Amino acid sequence: MAFEGLSDKLSNAFKKLKNKGKLTESDVKEAMREVRLALLEADVNFKVAKNFTNKVTERAIGQDVMESLTPAQMVVKIVNEELTALMGGEEEKIKFASKPPTVIMMCGLQGSGKTTHTAKLAKMLKSQGRRPLLVACDIYRPAAIDQLKVVGAKAGAPVFEMGKKNPVKIAKEAIKHAKDYGNDVVILDTAGRLHIDEELMEELKNIKKEVNPDEILLVIDSMTGQDAVNVAKSFNDLLEITGVILTKLDGDTRGGAALSVKEVTGKPIKFCGTGEKLEDLEVFHPDRMASRILGMGDVLTLIEDVEAKLDEKKAEAVAKKMMENKMDFNDLLQQFEQIKKMGPIKGILGKIPGLGKQLENADIDDRQIDWCEAIIYSMTPAEREKPSLINASRKKRIAAGSGRKVEEVNRLLKQLEQMQKMMKQFTGKGKKGKRRAMMKGMPNLNELGDLGNMGGNGMPPMGGGFPF
Repeated sequence: MAFEGLSDKLSNAFKKLKNKGKLTESDVKEAMREVRLALLEADVNFKVAKNFTNKVTERAIGQDVMESLTPAQMVVKIVNEELTALMGGEEEKIKFASKPPTVIMMCGLQGSGKTTHTAKLAKMLKSQGRRPLLVACDIYRPAAIDQLKVVGAKAGAPVFEMGKKNPVKIAKEAIKHAKDYGNDVVILDTAGRLHIDEELMEELKNIKKEVNPDEILLVIDSMTGQDAVNVAKSFNDLLEITGVILTKLDGDTRGGAALSVKEVTGKPIKFCGTGEKLEDLEVFHPDRMASRILGMGDVLTLIEDVEAKLDEKKAEAVAKKMMENKMDFNDLLQQFEQIKKMGPIKGILGKIPGLGKQLENADIDDRQIDWCEAIIYSMTPAEREKPSLINASRKKRIAAGSGRKVEEVNRLLKQLEQMQKMMKQFTGKGKKGKRRAMMKGMPNLNELGDLGNMGGNGMPPMGGGFPF
């Protein structure tokens, strides 16, 4: 995940401060040296890193902090505030035109994920009640138009294309088409190149001049670090972009682009791509991202993910069966389905405050859910509804059918049984007893590392009804 290395180094720097009862100016400056090094290693722009640590140092050596009962916590609070300010302060929304359609021009280098994120943005806007139209203005890259049609269909958004005609003319005609057919947002998927060149910029400038877009969003690959910031600066100098979409923030990226782009270009990050699915696009919240970097989790985004991606009726039905102590493997399959919608398990857990440090050495493999599903799908409908039917010979058949081991089948059966026992305790007690039973059944966070030791021998712990 993004920022992992930076988070670890910042945690170590603050840990040294927490071990001191009272801070001196030299303590703060030493910690800020470590912070600056951590930022540089995360590929943050040198000037940005220097200015950031200077601001934090200036605030942290103030009298209020030094005389505070918990000076180390005050320093962390200041760092959190400055990180939030560094990334823009607050979320920036799309500025919709007072008279539809709103025209959004997508630009970026080839390979940055521009076409995919055009469809992601369309899907997000569609979920908000908008009627987006995607426009194929990339007439150079082979199969670019076909790709936009495919991802557009998945997003449920129509695609306007005129083959290999002039992109400026295509953009103009698309806006006319949108007015005629009631599309209130037009998203232009423009051409990219392997590098910035005059031909690319001239074409983009001509499109901008002709259609006067309400938003010019630059799509940049966060994996490229400082190169991404340099690309953003070049595009901004020539086009005056209105915002940035950072892709691949779910990957093993150092995060320098996210921390530098606003300071260098003056333009906000509006969205970030957090996965390969079309649903994996988030509004960029600087304050929440700062919390993630400092290992404080991101509960608000987690709640929004749950509300947006989980099927409420299915969840209620499973919860009801759990409370009636009637949960079976069909219900467990539904839980797996819901969790997979939420994205990588480590990403979900990383948004829970306090779990960041515990997840450091946990090699969590999302295939574990697939292995559990394979075992359940190898059962007969009767076995799923009534696990007590599964005897030794049936276990061997299920293991062979799923390509797993008998030990894994046993473990999954035992875990379902434990969940049922826990719910029986919960439903059979008074308020205090219910609370104690519920806490007893919650997953042991200290054992999260066991998730990475499955290989072919283990299954994920699922205490408390959580299949991770």
